[in-house]
Amino acid sequence: MTLDFTPAPGAAPLRRMVLAQAAAETRAILRNGEQLLLTLIIPVLLLVGFSLAPLVDVGAARRVDFLTPGVLALAVMSTAFTGQAIATGFERRYGVLKRLGATPLSRFGLMLAKTLAVLAVELLQVVVIVVVAYLLGWRPEGLVVAALPYLLLGTAAFSGLGLLMAGVLRAEATLAAANLVYLVLLGCGGVVFPLSAFPEGVRPVLEALPIAALTGGVRAVLAEGAFPLAPLGILAAWAVLTLGLAARTFRWE
Repeated sequence: MTLDFTPAPGAAPLRRMVLAQAAAETRAILRNGEQLLLTLIIPVLLLVGFSLAPLVDVGAARRVDFLTPGVLALAVMSTAFTGQAIATGFERRYGVLKRLGATPLSRFGLMLAKTLAVLAVELLQVVVIVVVAYLLGWRPEGLVVAALPYLLLGTAAFSGLGLLMAGVLRAEATLAAANLVYLVLLGCGGVVFPLSAFPEGVRPVLEALPIAALTGGVRAVLAEGAFPLAPLGILAAWAVLTLGLAARTFRWE
């Protein structure tokens, strides 16, 4: 038997490269203390704090039943938008994206890897938030898996918004803008405070925000057992708009 030690240079299959990069992206997110605070600790603290303390008037609904869908939507926004925008902005500034562009991993493969990493972190968030909510007495009317279309479309919409911001702004500006948008959407997107608490004149504008559509859709599924289509349409429109603009304007250097 003859052994062949002839070198066989060449790139690994795309699937293997994407999975390896996705694993690296996921580890980077989970090892980053600031991102872990944003993506997991803050949503859990909001859920526990506002569920146990009578800080918000949610009408006849129990606080934990009202808050859990909103916190799930907040988790998606924190990972797909805020965390991804900040991380991608600084990767572009420090030349990481430029160096990755010189590897066999294509830009499509890199974006796919980032998407898989976001979904992996979101899966962890959903599991943790659902477990904490159950411990607080939450019992959903609908199945958690029925909220999956809203969560996936919300991920696409917020990912597009995050990449759009990271692709056109400097890293420092992205950091400030992403955190500001996060706080604004947290306050007026129906996550913690019901939209009925706002003046009637601004409610149509608030309802058109991606966080309000995501929160409203997930809340309708889990708190009412319904499956409204309007939030899906709003999220789909945001996804098409933001991803399209990000593809046209994103700068890799």
